[in-house]
Amino acid sequence: MGEQPIYTTRAHVFQIDPNTKKNWVPASKQAVTVSYFYDSTRNSYRIISVDGSKVSKEVIINSTITPNMTFTKTSQKFGQWADSRANTVFGLGFSSEQHLSKFAEKFLEVKEAAKLARDKSQEKMETSSNHSQESGRETPSSTQPSSVNGTDDEKISHSPETALLKTENDRLKTVVEQSNTNAKKWETELQTLKESNARLVDALQESNTNVETWKTQLATCKEESDQLRAKITELEAQCQEASQEKEKNAQLTARVQELEAELQDKEQELENLRKQAEIIPQLMAECETITGKLQAAETANKELSDKMGVLQTDVEDSQQKQGHMKGELKKFMDVLEGKIDELHEVRQGLSKLGLDN
Repeated sequence: MGEQPIYTTRAHVFQIDPNTKKNWVPASKQAVTVSYFYDSTRNSYRIISVDGSKVSKEVIINSTITPNMTFTKTSQKFGQWADSRANTVFGLGFSSEQHLSKFAEKFLEVKEAAKLARDKSQEKMETSSNHSQESGRETPSSTQPSSVNGTDDEKISHSPETALLKTENDRLKTVVEQSNTNAKKWETELQTLKESNARLVDALQESNTNVETWKTQLATCKEESDQLRAKITELEAQCQEASQEKEKNAQLTARVQELEAELQDKEQELENLRKQAEIIPQLMAECETITGKLQAAETANKELSDKMGVLQTDVEDSQQKQGHMKGELKKFMDVLEGKIDELHEVRQGLSKLGLDN
């Protein structure tokens, strides 16, 4: 029947970097078919994967499964095994954890079958070796009596048996020599496997060391992430403070606008007071005119003392009016000075607010 596929799945194929023994190198650009094959002639199992089109195909996995192999799950969707004969480590990335579990179960099943096949082969070899040794011991004992104590008739009758035993003995010697040769070959392969296993153990230890290093780096990254989060929290707090400062500035700006409006009102009042102050010269002119009239009246009073009694009432009335006008003028000046002082205080408050802002 030859080789027949017994299980098939699809996965991304990787191989360990032969230089660094650390990094994975993709062996396929996409998911490819990975199959278990059973060779009934040799009683062996292989994992085979072929990449490429119908025109050009490339074998990326050709791994004969031995009882010493182990399939290891390194993550939920990734697994690997070491092939000492190919002197490499194969890795498979599956689309789901179920596919990985099925492949691992089939690997264990095939590994047990390979172990049973090896045990049966060793039993056959031991049986063949024991049979050859027993035949080698029996052949001299059967030929010795006929050659020493037997008659000519016995020699003639035992000649075919002797020839047959010799032939069998020669065949068994050939089998023993072949077995010895195979044993030496297997010892060499075993030594090679041990050396490859030692290299793979070193690679595994190095991988474990790398894993510890990655764990340390991951912890460092987590600490840096926590620090960055703390900084972000601090910056957010600062941003909130800045927002509060902006709100305060907006309130101060609104207050400044209110004060500017009040200042404009005060300036308008001041302008009105200035307009009213323009009337003061007229009042002063009238006052001077009245003073001239009073002097004239006094002169006339000297000249017309006789008219003093009659005009005394007019003079008193004029003096009362003048005093009243002076009092009104003094009150107006006091009000004007108060408004000017208020305007000066408002300007000083605006200047102080501008400096604070």
